[in-house]
Amino acid sequence: MVDKMILALFMPALLVLLFSRVTYNQFLGVILTVALIAASAYKGYTHTWELIVIDAFSITAGLWMANRMMKRLKVKLN
Repeated sequence: MVDKMILALFMPALLVLLFSRVTYNQFLGVILTVALIAASAYKGYTHTWELIVIDAFSITAGLWMANRMMKRLKVKLN
């Protein structure tokens, strides 16, 4: 159970960053990450509300980091 909590803390944020970098749109990265987490919850891999809350926190942190990353990319390009 602890391993699922650790993964729930880091993986959604990393997925948001990855999808934001690939699509150049941080909101699309969040949507794709939420879709993956919803699919895993539908299949039964997310068992408790604590994991869902940790996932939501991680997605929020990932969105914050993606916004910072996109601002840096725009500054470098200009």
